[in-house]
Amino acid sequence: MSLGLVQVPLDWRSERPPRPSQPRNLVLIGFSYTGKSTIGRLLARRLRWRTVDTDRLIRQRTGLTPQEIFETQGEIAFREIERQLVQQACRGQRQVIATGGGAPMDPDSRSAIFDGNVVVLLDARPEAIFARMVHSANGEARPMLDCPDPLERIRSLKQLRDPIYRQAHLVVETERLQPTESAEVIYRLAGIRG
Repeated sequence: MSLGLVQVPLDWRSERPPRPSQPRNLVLIGFSYTGKSTIGRLLARRLRWRTVDTDRLIRQRTGLTPQEIFETQGEIAFREIERQLVQQACRGQRQVIATGGGAPMDPDSRSAIFDGNVVVLLDARPEAIFARMVHSANGEARPMLDCPDPLERIRSLKQLRDPIYRQAHLVVETERLQPTESAEVIYRLAGIRG
């Protein structure tokens, strides 16, 4: 396995919050379809930690998918629910937390994500994200991608989100790695032992 697919954020000197020496949790951020849920489960198993998926928590609390909340209550209501659950999850310990793609954009969620946790960005090119979306098993489009030109929407959202995403302590490009390989790279580079 090549570790050459791991990048250091370009703006790390001025933007990235300090990495905790003894993190409470490991938090995965990044765009939809970069593998956060799958890699999170594999990494949690490797660390012998609990896995937490904030989109799943939203479904458990509301009985609705993120898409249904967007459609019936709007993005503001969704982000408020997401903010509460991200903050709640980040107060725990010994967890691998997979967040929704837009969660780090909210200042309160971002503060919780970086508070005492190691943050890992899972990244891929827009074309790879689009291909994964088209071939996803459940076929459920993410709310922000439910539009006439999803590839262009992915490009514009990634460009908007990248300055925040790149504050992560580690960046792992998942496009050319199997989920097990991505989990192993993170396990080695994060230096956390269960």
